[in-house]
Amino acid sequence: MLGLQLPTDRRWAELIKNDLAELLTDHAWCEQKAASNAISMIVRYPELSELVTALTLIAQEELEHFGQVVERIHARGWKLGPERKDNYVNELMQFVRKDGDRDERLVDRLLFSAMIEARSCERFKLLTEEVEDPELREFYRELMVSEAGHYTTFIGFARTHGGRVDVDQRWKEFLAYEAQVVSRYGKAPTMHG
Repeated sequence: MLGLQLPTDRRWAELIKNDLAELLTDHAWCEQKAASNAISMIVRYPELSELVTALTLIAQEELEHFGQVVERIHARGWKLGPERKDNYVNELMQFVRKDGDRDERLVDRLLFSAMIEARSCERFKLLTEEVEDPELREFYRELMVSEAGHYTTFIGFARTHGGRVDVDQRWKEFLAYEAQVVSRYGKAPTMHG
């Protein structure tokens, strides 16, 4: 369903097992950034009422996830660390068109968002298989389902608002680019590290 060309190396899960505090802090900030991304698209495309409604729900859900991750951090006696820079996301953003018409820019922003949701979904699935804490395994299973829904929403709106853009071709280009990017990651105990 997700079409990712390069699966996460299972060695990444070993890194996570050894530093759950780092994973959870990084994950919390990823959820905050996902909420901010949805709000940013609302600001750019306020005239697209159905998109605004869907993105509002996604932003609320991502912020709720942020709170849920922070609760899990505190429940383990840890503190939320400072925001982390996400080089993976920053590299993906470089592929997003800055020029072109409004439809092309919207499609790219939606596909960028879908890509992050797809990779997060794939990583959450791996966490459901590898994390030893049963409560965290169930939590990541729930998030995996949520991220799959977000992925579908973003892809769907790209197709709806694509105009003359060949969305399926552009998605294939995103998948190929993401495979190159992700091949350099998976070496740190962070969501995309």
